[in-house]
Amino acid sequence: MMGRRPLGRQFGWLWAAYAVSAYGSGLGFGALPLIAVLALHAGPAEVSALSAVGPAMGALIAVPLAPWVEFRRKRPVMITMDLTRFAAMATIPVAYAFGRLSFVQLLVISAVVAAAKIAFNAASGAYLKALVRPDDLLVANARFESTNWSSIAVGPPLGGAAIGLFGPVTTVVADALSYLFSALGITAIRGREEAPRTTDKSSVRAGAVLDGWRHILRHPGLRALYLNQVLVGGLIMATEPLLAVLLLRQLGFPPWQYGLAFAAPCVGGLIGSRLARRVVARFGRHWVFRTVGTLRAIWLIGLAFVRPGIIGLVTVIAVELAIIINMSLYTPVLATYRLEHTPKHLVARTLSAWSIGQQASIAILTALAGLLADVTSPRTALTVAGLLILTTPLLLPRDDHTPQHEPELAHSQS
Repeated sequence: MMGRRPLGRQFGWLWAAYAVSAYGSGLGFGALPLIAVLALHAGPAEVSALSAVGPAMGALIAVPLAPWVEFRRKRPVMITMDLTRFAAMATIPVAYAFGRLSFVQLLVISAVVAAAKIAFNAASGAYLKALVRPDDLLVANARFESTNWSSIAVGPPLGGAAIGLFGPVTTVVADALSYLFSALGITAIRGREEAPRTTDKSSVRAGAVLDGWRHILRHPGLRALYLNQVLVGGLIMATEPLLAVLLLRQLGFPPWQYGLAFAAPCVGGLIGSRLARRVVARFGRHWVFRTVGTLRAIWLIGLAFVRPGIIGLVTVIAVELAIIINMSLYTPVLATYRLEHTPKHLVARTLSAWSIGQQASIAILTALAGLLADVTSPRTALTVAGLLILTTPLLLPRDDHTPQHEPELAHSQS
């Protein structure tokens, strides 16, 4: 059974730290836009900017951080990024208590948290590759994926209840503290971490920030999977604000039904992530990329046909459930392939490049979808997104690319 496979105490601490942070983020899901609306009376344009511009700025900040993460021990980097996120989020309740909270502050915090998340994930991915055996990478990634979806299923409903009882900044406090506890968990990991080896002191050069993208684009399998992922992820995330307007404003769904429509399908994340290892063992990794990668894309168009009432609610839940089951099965397989096909000295930069591209895609496609919805309607924009995502399986790798020799890019160009 995958769930009982022992991965060691050090992985246990890393997983526990991830879980604490994930559940804190689940409680605080959507907290910044909500605070902007409730505490600052922000309008739709400002809320959209907070959701798109802040993370996009964070992605830009993360670009020069990639080499910095690569050439340092990963545990101190993870702790630093956790403490950075804690400090940034903690300024919100303080400013709110003194009546000094501003929209600009929320925008800056959104950017800082997004950049720190990219750097943290890059460091944790590199650390994970060194921490567990290659045969256990899929098991470990599936556990992270399962934890992520369970936190999304549980966190937002509890966070909404907490905000109703204790005020708009309650979940921000919980989110901030989760980063602090995550840092403590990572500190508890024992064992000496090997310092990254570089060929000379000039390794952190201007061109090093692009090495992650060079590796992705030169590797046939990673290139195809990357281009597919940035489009699929961007198009799926771009539908969230459109669906919120359609369900809450145009179709008259009560807020509890809207929350249920997104929380209930997250159970599918537990199903898909637990199936990942068995499906790979039975059908092979390439089958997962081609078949499950295609199945992720065919359901989104169903959101364009949502109608009022219980039938509409069931339609949203069914579509989201199908998407999430396939995403949660596909994602740990992709994460494992990415680690296996990236040299040790390029892992942090490759993961940073991947996250930055994904975040930029989400920001751009969300903005474009919002503009299209303003010109036409949310349902029309959902239809366009659903049709576009149907083309993304064409980008999936047709062959099982497994190069015999990984390119030693950073060493050869340092």
